[in-house]
Amino acid sequence: VKPMTPRCSVPKAVPVGKSASLHCHENEGFPKSTYSWYRNREPLSPDSKSSKSHNSSYTLNPATGTLVFHAVHKGDTGRYSCIATNDAGFAKCEEQEMEV
Repeated sequence: VKPMTPRCSVPKAVPVGKSASLHCHENEGFPKSTYSWYRNREPLSPDSKSSKSHNSSYTLNPATGTLVFHAVHKGDTGRYSCIATNDAGFAKCEEQEMEV
């Protein structure tokens, strides 16, 4: 079963240096969906150490759809969206702005 459009929650504004949690979830898809996050339409690597874009420290859990920034900085500002994917297809949530 193709995933439904996931529900995404992105904080609107986060102070510099604070942590931020972004969530993405849908429960119609079978087999269970895996989740990937995008910032300004650029994919975020599941491993922040291999992220070339900037030196952000975050943890991305593809199984739960949770993206946690440990200490945000100005470079984390942007439009975030998430895609739920399984063998039957994928679905994307609306982009949401996060300001730092």
